[in-house]
Parts: sequence; C-alpha cells; structure tokens
Amino acid sequence: MTDTEARPIEVLLVEDDPGDELMTREAFEDNKIGNTLHVVRDGMEALDFLYRRGEYAEAPTPDLVLLDLNLPKYDGRQVLERIKSDPDLSHVPVVVLTTSSAEEDILRSYKLHANAYVTKPVDLDQFIAAIRQIDEFFVTVVKLPRR
Repeated sequence: MTDTEARPIEVLLVEDDPGDELMTREAFEDNKIGNTLHVVRDGMEALDFLYRRGEYAEAPTPDLVLLDLNLPKYDGRQVLERIKSDPDLSHVPVVVLTTSSAEEDILRSYKLHANAYVTKPVDLDQFIAAIRQIDEFFVTVVKLPRR
C-alpha cells in the first residue's frame, strides 16, 4: 500500500444540528473510523472551507462531503450545486445526509449530481450503522480520486 492510499480520508460534515454532529462523531469513534472529520455548521462555512477562505485557509480538499440540505446562510442544495459545477471540486463525492425523505428533495439532489442520498435514521444505532455503511462504501469499496 502506498502512502497516498494509507492516509486517512478527509471528510467534511456540513451539519447545523449539534445533536446530529455529535451522533456522527460518535459513529466515527464507535466504528474506529480513522478518517479525519471536519465540521462546518452552515452553507457559508462549507464554501469557505472548500475554497480555503478565512479561518479555513489551510483546510484540505475533502475526499468526501456529508451534506445536510437544510442549512442556514446557503442551503445544502446551493452548496451541492457549487461543488458540482466547479471543475476543481466536482470530483469530490457528496453524500446528502438529511432528515428529508421528500421525493422532490431526492430528485433535485440527484439532478444536482449528488453521489448518494441518505435519509438520517432517528435511532442512534441505525444512524451509526448508516455512517458505517457510508464509510465502508466510499472508503473501502470505491476508489476515490486523491488530490
């Protein structure tokens, strides 16, 4: 295994709900996921992180984005559209991780080129299982471009 393959995956969680952030952190810890989890709490912070502005000037380009749809400032749909329309970011897989199971949100997310759409389970054990499955798929099963 090369050094590039061995390095932890940089995951950007875009989540404004402190409870969901905590559950995601717990899922990473419980599953011994060795990836680096970065958290921003609104759409503006997400764009600042992705474009390395302000306090995020030294931020890495994430290998995977976990994106809530309902965010302050810029909503997740706007963030997704920016990511997927930018040639420097469009390769980054984006998993929409949201409470919405509305067909219109699912369809719109895929039309904006989301890589996956996951409705957040309310139960902690199911939430942890969903995070584990996302990690296993995007980190273990598929090959991600490494920049």
